Amino acid sequence: MVHQTAQDTMQAAGLYFLREEDATGQGRILALDRNWTTTAQSVAAGQVVDCTTPITLSAKKIGER
Repeated sequence: MVHQTAQDTMQAAGLYFLREEDATGQGRILALDRNWTTTAQSVAAGQVVDCTTPITLSAKKIGER
């Protein structure tokens, strides 16, 4: 999923304590969220959590393996 869409979806569900990281381990900053694809998240999809739960989204640039 495009990283911006993943963030928008979580925020629409009331989750705003979102962190993000470069899934390649290169430590890059996700400056343009629409150029990245979310590859993992620290809380499983569908899991019920409190709105204060921090959630980390891991992403790679679109087209990266």
